[in-house]
Amino acid sequence: MAFVYKDGVKVGATGRPLRDFAVPPTLSSHGPARIIAMCNQKGGVGKTTTTISLAASLAEYGRKVLAVDFDPQGALSAGLGVPTHDVPTVYDLLRGIEKDASKVIQHTSVPGLDVMPANIDLSAAEVHLINEVAREQILAGILRQVRNDYDVIFIDCQPSLGLLTVNALTAAHGVLIPLECEFFALRGVALLIETIDKVRDRLNPAIELDGIVATMFDPRTLHSREVIDRVVETFGDKVLDTVIGRTVKFPDASVAGQPITQFAPEHAAAHAYRQLARELIERGAVA
Repeated sequence: MAFVYKDGVKVGATGRPLRDFAVPPTLSSHGPARIIAMCNQKGGVGKTTTTISLAASLAEYGRKVLAVDFDPQGALSAGLGVPTHDVPTVYDLLRGIEKDASKVIQHTSVPGLDVMPANIDLSAAEVHLINEVAREQILAGILRQVRNDYDVIFIDCQPSLGLLTVNALTAAHGVLIPLECEFFALRGVALLIETIDKVRDRLNPAIELDGIVATMFDPRTLHSREVIDRVVETFGDKVLDTVIGRTVKFPDASVAGQPITQFAPEHAAAHAYRQLARELIERGAVA
């Protein structure tokens, strides 16, 4: 993570003094899970990468984690090396073709991390769900079946604010927003916050913003630093201290079907995601 010294104090990219988050104690029992939606309607902001790497980091710390691929592109499933064709997927659960959520879940190469996969079939889900009763709450009902088996459930949302994303927000207790350190990514956050507020008012009073994670940070550019300054100025403590830097290791890990923590465990990016996991535990967003 990039840092500078200000008045003799080591300061991180967010302008705050750098903190070292303690390794969390092991859990004596598991569940029920806190459900977190990974959401940003802009694509290419590191959302799926963050879901994969954060989930794997939490699993390293002994948490039982379920990652729900809720994007028709199926990038999360591919990034964790699980099959998505000729197997039941989250689409089958939404349609009621498969009733048992546990039959859709697959184990990954990371101990403690499971996946509910998706493929291109999910792109038809909104058309099928539009006439369903309580259509915004279908995913919530599915996740209730398996919630007691996990400590945290991440929902990797598609880059839009359509019915699938509203389903994710209705099912979630919290929202984590990965935000690329780029001006056009910043512009869309206000619209996303507005959507979260509407879901809170109409569908899910308990939902809260767990935090904003700055991704693809390049300390060499003034633009990256200015974007972080603007985000911290606007959202204050909702901006997490941990900042994820830009690196070519992420696409390499995706091709290998592994999280960065497994593909390059000693890389700075792997350490950053472990720190992000510790920070979320310390903030109480994760048990």
